[in-house]
Amino acid sequence: MRRPLRRPAMRAALDAAAIATFNGPREMAASAGTIRFLRAPGRLPRGRRVYAIGDIHGCRDKLTALHLLIAADFAARPTGSAVLVHLGDYIDQGPDSAGVVALLSAGPPIPGIGVVNLLGDHERMLLDALNGDRAAATDWLWAGGKDALSSWGLDPDLPREQWAAALPPGQVAWLRGLALTHREGDYLFVHAGIRPGVPLAVQSREDLTTMRHPFLSTEQDLGVVVVHGHSSSPSVPIGANRIGLDTGAGIGGKLTCAVLEDDVVGLLAV
Repeated sequence: MRRPLRRPAMRAALDAAAIATFNGPREMAASAGTIRFLRAPGRLPRGRRVYAIGDIHGCRDKLTALHLLIAADFAARPTGSAVLVHLGDYIDQGPDSAGVVALLSAGPPIPGIGVVNLLGDHERMLLDALNGDRAAATDWLWAGGKDALSSWGLDPDLPREQWAAALPPGQVAWLRGLALTHREGDYLFVHAGIRPGVPLAVQSREDLTTMRHPFLSTEQDLGVVVVHGHSSSPSVPIGANRIGLDTGAGIGGKLTCAVLEDDVVGLLAV
């Protein structure tokens, strides 16, 4: 069994390892007992923990396995309160979009941990299509919608006018209720990113779900540390103003969870 570091010893070790920038490969633990914590670019209130999972893209088996790792960590290291944030893109690319939506729409998957589910650009395309936007429907089909329809047991060539009636109404209602952002301590959780120089209160739905540049390349202080998905990378970029958690689960990569508490961050992946 892992013997936890005493708090002063952990602080000293982190201080010794601190570096000016955070870019580069990160060690992703495959079990709760091997999480390696690094100094994070932001801070949470003492006793608060956030588990944040990147883009799932129809990978229900990976998601279930990652939830089990989170539950094991939460049981081994109890804390005052915890929340699980899914960063969006539940559907398309992977084999079981319907299974992912069914799992998450059924309620919090881990006892004792609240959950926040954010809107991704793939869900936005589907919802816009259900609202009658034909261009969004075309975009969604191109982005993996046919496989998603098949995962619901539907004909992938089903006319788009019939999608709303054919999809499970409870799951569609869940998709319509997805949040755009979530704030915890120094961190802002969004699917894609934010537009630099624009106040948080007036960031657009389009940018929050599709932003890449200039967000990914800026080094300016954004007023928050943005925890996001959307832009895939085989390793997790951790910078002074952002943490990116899309590690390509739907295209053969890992599904990754950041474990954020106090002023440290660790990574779990399956």
